[in-house]
Amino acid sequence: MSGSVVDLERRLRVENVGEVKFDAFTRGRYATDASSYQIMPLGVVVPESIEQATRAIGIARAEGVPVLARGGGTSQCGQTVNSGLVIDASKHLDKILSLDTDARTCRVEPGIVLDELNRRLKPHGLWFPVDISTASRATIGGMAGNNSCGGRSLRYGTMRDNVVSIDAVLADGTAAHFGAVQADLSDVAAADPRRALFADVLGIGDREASEVMARFPAVQRRVGGYNLDALTPAGSQSDGRVNLAHLLVGSEGTLAYSTAIELKLSPLLGRRAVGACHFGSFYEAMNATQHIVALKPIAVELVDRTMIGLAAENPVFRPTLGAFLRGEPEALLLVEFAESEDENRRRLARLGQLLGDLGFGWDRERSKWGGVVEVLDPSLQTAIAEMRAAGLNIMMSMKDERKPVSFIEDCAVPLPHLAEYTAALTEVFEKHGTRGTWYAHASEGCLHVRPVLNLKLDKDVRTMRAIAEEAFALVRAYKGSHSGEHGDGIVRSEFHEAMFGSRLTRAFEEVKDRFDPDGLFNPGKIVRAPRFDDRRNFRFGRDYRIADFKPALDWSTYPGGAGGLSGAVEMCNNNGECRKLAGGAMCPSYRVTRDERDVTRGRANSLRLALSGQLGAKALSSDEMAETLKLCVSCKACRRECPTGVDMARMKIEVLAARVREGKLGPRERLIAYLPRYAGWASRLHGLMNLRDRSPALAAVSERLLGFSAKRRLPKWRSDRFADRRDVYGPATGPEIALFADTFHRTFEREKIDAALRVLVAAGYRVHIPGPADGGRPICCGRTFLSAGLVEEARVEAARSHDVLLPFAERNVPIVGLEPSCLLTFRDEATALRLGESANKVAANALLFEEFIARESGAGRLRLSLGPVAAKALLHGHCHQKSFGAMSAIERTLRLVPGLDVQTIESSCCGMAGAFGYQAETMDISLAMGELALLPRVRSAEAETLIVADGFSCRHQILDGANRTALHVAEVLDLALPTSTDIRLSQSD
Repeated sequence: MSGSVVDLERRLRVENVGEVKFDAFTRGRYATDASSYQIMPLGVVVPESIEQATRAIGIARAEGVPVLARGGGTSQCGQTVNSGLVIDASKHLDKILSLDTDARTCRVEPGIVLDELNRRLKPHGLWFPVDISTASRATIGGMAGNNSCGGRSLRYGTMRDNVVSIDAVLADGTAAHFGAVQADLSDVAAADPRRALFADVLGIGDREASEVMARFPAVQRRVGGYNLDALTPAGSQSDGRVNLAHLLVGSEGTLAYSTAIELKLSPLLGRRAVGACHFGSFYEAMNATQHIVALKPIAVELVDRTMIGLAAENPVFRPTLGAFLRGEPEALLLVEFAESEDENRRRLARLGQLLGDLGFGWDRERSKWGGVVEVLDPSLQTAIAEMRAAGLNIMMSMKDERKPVSFIEDCAVPLPHLAEYTAALTEVFEKHGTRGTWYAHASEGCLHVRPVLNLKLDKDVRTMRAIAEEAFALVRAYKGSHSGEHGDGIVRSEFHEAMFGSRLTRAFEEVKDRFDPDGLFNPGKIVRAPRFDDRRNFRFGRDYRIADFKPALDWSTYPGGAGGLSGAVEMCNNNGECRKLAGGAMCPSYRVTRDERDVTRGRANSLRLALSGQLGAKALSSDEMAETLKLCVSCKACRRECPTGVDMARMKIEVLAARVREGKLGPRERLIAYLPRYAGWASRLHGLMNLRDRSPALAAVSERLLGFSAKRRLPKWRSDRFADRRDVYGPATGPEIALFADTFHRTFEREKIDAALRVLVAAGYRVHIPGPADGGRPICCGRTFLSAGLVEEARVEAARSHDVLLPFAERNVPIVGLEPSCLLTFRDEATALRLGESANKVAANALLFEEFIARESGAGRLRLSLGPVAAKALLHGHCHQKSFGAMSAIERTLRLVPGLDVQTIESSCCGMAGAFGYQAETMDISLAMGELALLPRVRSAEAETLIVADGFSCRHQILDGANRTALHVAEVLDLALPTSTDIRLSQSD
């Protein structure tokens, strides 16, 4: 680290600017955004207040270091990567400073996330309607910097149309308010320090008015360059004033640092109606768009054949497609209306008539095949919107070295030319041996299209430039915009001269120099940009190599080095879906800490940099990497909810295994890992083993020596361990099942196994309790060994279990388990332990108890007489149940109980997560995770309400954090069995 950098870091720490991070791992996590670029910053500051942020900027200015303002880091063009000091506003600068419901305006700090803002506005009947697809993590500051648009810009416009004013800090440290002023500045005092700046930029606008009129494309989706049109007489508002905040909108943090943004709000949308227009021809869909827009929808969104196919492979989106998709369309146009309920229906009817008038019909030939599927169910509308919003990430889920690459995706052309433009661009792709995937804003003529390329190859980088030059030539010919939504960044700034001409490009430079003469703010964006294909700035540069590394697990379904592990890690495209603060379960620790380290994206970036040697030798097994993954609770939510399927829980096993190989396994981790092997004798010594929780002194010793928090009660060892005295229960003629009794329920909560047996036998099943032929130690899934990185030991356990379970699997006998983390190991990690086909056969037959019951009930095979138990049940889902789509199964199973109102808690991980909640160093985070939603909801439940949680850890967290006893679903069904039923749990003949 150079002396100047050391001085910068020292000053930042001394002068109290918030969190200051200059380590290689943190810098690496901030070196990328959702683009193809990677530029290592000098350091990162996470301020706790606007005052700290401005202080940090002042220090950087004094030290001659450029500043990069960053929010969610989801930019797709490279706006949020640079080599200077990063100021991350997303953690703390998220306040609503004022709200005027009558005027429908609010002032916010730049780091507030759009979805969070709208959650706070909803009780007031308002929302901020620039509803971009990254709303769950995009900050208002970033949206203003990009001039974001969103799917409903047809009605609501862009950020520029919805920003009233901006307070900002200028490059010289001056605080300035940018808003509407008289064009002659008669309302700005002569002594006002802003006046000279305002006069100069308005002079540029007046001077270039005719050039702006001639060169700026007449489409709404134009966000390229600086908004010089806001400075011209033609850009004045109806009252003759000029809004100078609109010059900062779209400036990508290159002119000033926004400290407060005043927004125009809108009433919440009412009832909506969606017409899913199916087309047998992509060209015809594009041609029809101009006619559909005449019906005045609020949005017309495109989904092409490629995206439909990829969505169908994603378990999250497959049910949504099945609910409305008809046939095999080449394209869908999702047309949304938001008027009165009656008017919505009238417009849907007109939409159907329009397609008929255009010659489309379900009985027509392919190019004219199509029609409208009406969607009036609000929940299905939401699901369709979420699928469309995930369009980019769905496309990026290709398991291939080639990926859809963003560089021409935001071109916008006038609607009458849309069909011709897309056809011509498709020919360009074909000429260069690739193809494009199309989706997004058909109503605005702004279609996101990404040619499929491998940017690790020089030849594909050359192809990228050729396509860009030809594509932008097409856009010029159709009088469109080369930058229609996601901004300029590194990708498009280079092309401003070709698109706007030399005169306006020099004017852009003049604006930059007037605001920021020393290049303090985000240099190299919009003006004086590097070549967009300079591989020195690429995430995968010419020197990118994966180290010679043999992974512990099988990653062969992915391309790339390290046995495919690198390909799996590189699936993370930095889209930031994991940074969402509500909904789903992904990255629960991030929701507590709001630290980039603790999110799937941050962890994946660290892994990629480590595997490619960019963090030094042995970075994968380093303490810094362990710290990076310390708060990953292996919830596996990312396995399902990450649109590109990044499974950080499985990747964490590789890091732990690398540490094991270097002798970095601690005694606590070893003790937990080997629990299945000593559980039997520990139960026999239960009195001695339980002394720890009866003696504060012993608890303190266990914390000091082993790191188990003295504030936590450990699971209680018991003498009546479930010990397989019989191996078959139930009628000899009943349908067979194999009940896998996991270590945790055997050892600590055998009553759950007993309850499941009573229910299954009452339903007439012949229940086997599989065990080793020699009658020795019970079988185990290997989960505890995997959690410590002891992969070889896990392989031994899994192989031993497969030997016992395979005969059942080969007869298609269901293998049913009670503990989600254990049973689902057979469906997940066990298949990556290189155990051959036996693992796949066992996985194919492995079912959670509730999955089995729901399946049998749905097929009409369940013969179970149940009575009422309680009026209400509050259900918490185990993370692995959510990851494997089993929540609907447990909800259906509980609803078999007569009169039981089942309410599912909208929660992420409970926070216990195996041993995580017992560790002294993570216990506080564990409880904070529980307090996000689960524990407050349980505490507020009536005493008569059943609390249901299938996870062993979840039940212990609920007991510790809310003082309520939670039941397994098997216990609920057991309670519902008629008391007169005589069920003998005896060995069948």
